[in-house]
Amino acid sequence: MEKLLKGNAVVAAIKEELLAEVANLKSHGIAPLMVIVRCGAKADDIAYENSAKKRFGDLGIGLNVVELPQNVEQGDFIRELRKLNEDKEVHGVLVFRPLPKQIDENVIKYHLDPIKDVDCLTPINIAKLFAGDSGGYPPCTPEAVIELLDFYGFDLTGKKVTLIGRSMVVGKPLAILLLQRHATVTICHTRTKDLAQTVRDADIVIAAAGSAKMIGSDFISSGQIVIDVGINVDQDGKLCGDVDFDAVVEKVAQITPVPGGIGTVTTSCLAKHLVDAAKNLSKI
Repeated sequence: MEKLLKGNAVVAAIKEELLAEVANLKSHGIAPLMVIVRCGAKADDIAYENSAKKRFGDLGIGLNVVELPQNVEQGDFIRELRKLNEDKEVHGVLVFRPLPKQIDENVIKYHLDPIKDVDCLTPINIAKLFAGDSGGYPPCTPEAVIELLDFYGFDLTGKKVTLIGRSMVVGKPLAILLLQRHATVTICHTRTKDLAQTVRDADIVIAAAGSAKMIGSDFISSGQIVIDVGINVDQDGKLCGDVDFDAVVEKVAQITPVPGGIGTVTTSCLAKHLVDAAKNLSKI
């Protein structure tokens, strides 16, 4: 049994499937295209954008970027979304979040066409996720966790899964996806009493708190499966997860590395959504 649950093997399996689907779309004269809408040029946004460009390029999928100023007015932002909604050559739109403070996400989310919403921004796709309707697109990072667990053959039925983090970006949607696989899910957060004990009681631990190395050896029991969703920078300027990898790696049964784990799979899930959107819009 491999200790490290690496993302590269998952990506390779998804790539094989998507290459065939992209080829089929192109045989029908459809060139799948996604557009990223980005405000400003934050380092983490650019890093994800570059990762998506590489993944999409390997698959023969087009990716354009609409870069708006950090101080863009909300009306101008909405007009850009409407242009993309109406552009028949665009099959998917990814809005980078968090948005600047002058842009109200609770307003913006109603102005993107749900069929082009490839990362679950719109209320319709959120509702489909919570209703178990596969016709929508769940957020890519939670889906990447499920893809990795499926690839490595984990049966979640009846397993006690402790999920640290309750955001709408990862925690809450991931809990729904886990419940759909019949896991018993405990969601923890900053107000959880005796967090360490709750984490130790789990069969599978999923860290999605966004806090570097917060899960140390005292949180972990021997033989657990640990999925680290966090992407942080440590004091030495190196990428690290929410789990203190060096402190727990000898104790756990299996663990995802950071980098090289869930983050690697996320852009492949984004590509899957884009291909599905292109098929739906083109009626193929």
